[in-house]
Amino acid sequence: MVTGADAPVGERLVRDLLSDSRVDRILAVPWRESAHLPKDDRLTVVPVDLSSSRRVHELLFGMARDLEVDIIAHTQLHRSAMDENERVHAYNVEAVRALLALSERHPTIRRLVMRSDAAVYQIQRDLPVLIAEHHPLNMTGNAPQWVRDRVEADVTACTRMGMTPLEIVVLRTAEVLAPGTGSQLYDYLESTVCLRPAGFDPMLNVLTIQDCAAVIQRAIHSNAQGVFNIPGADTLPLTAAIRAWGRIGIPVLGLMLSPAYRLRSRMTGRDFRYGMNRRRFHYSGVLDGTRARDVLGYVPSHPVQWPTG
Repeated sequence: MVTGADAPVGERLVRDLLSDSRVDRILAVPWRESAHLPKDDRLTVVPVDLSSSRRVHELLFGMARDLEVDIIAHTQLHRSAMDENERVHAYNVEAVRALLALSERHPTIRRLVMRSDAAVYQIQRDLPVLIAEHHPLNMTGNAPQWVRDRVEADVTACTRMGMTPLEIVVLRTAEVLAPGTGSQLYDYLESTVCLRPAGFDPMLNVLTIQDCAAVIQRAIHSNAQGVFNIPGADTLPLTAAIRAWGRIGIPVLGLMLSPAYRLRSRMTGRDFRYGMNRRRFHYSGVLDGTRARDVLGYVPSHPVQWPTG
């Protein structure tokens, strides 16, 4: 079963699994009807709002049980950083709680692979640039809901590891630099002029949809459990990313950036929030993918197709 099947990563995963002879059948669960999913005899599409625990129960003990689903790939993440309310929290966090609790007593489900996010990690001047799985999480109470929800969902899954017969895998993926993925960097780079903090040029690592779906597919077929960092093939300074996207980068005082991007959001409806990205626009943070390479055999192989590359 693939959740978030109406988003780019979930849709790509469904297509990859349909090409995988090891997979007998797939239950795709978009939030709403998706016209982009292919027609296939092995594919069943059931739109469900997973923010409702009742509907999660109906899905798992209805269609999922009928199809004898044994693995859940949970890719669902709310994409807009501007949306902050209880419904968004339910979509991001309560859905994870319901999937875990119900899967533990389900007759056929044995494994849950959850896509988390590198945004759960704390980035600051006195922490390592290369981020391993034991790196501190961003537990600050004043973080935006976009971050807090991701941390809470991640921790919710991690605290169940070893306490349940359910096999749990958490994939903390680098930012997927593509439209429709909720990427803050993608939204930032959509401006012709990109303002950046003067005197800072942090290293960034970004992931493609292809590699993100590929590592989830690897985790589905693996017996490994636990937390894995999932870096992308591209590691480069912020200034190089701006140039490679064909944009103009202008260094300005850091105090000016938050109000400037708040004004941009009000005028254009863009999603980028500088306050949420301030630390990673000052200090470098790159995922260490050693464990994913050694255990899952994952090495990123699809670089970003930069517009000026």
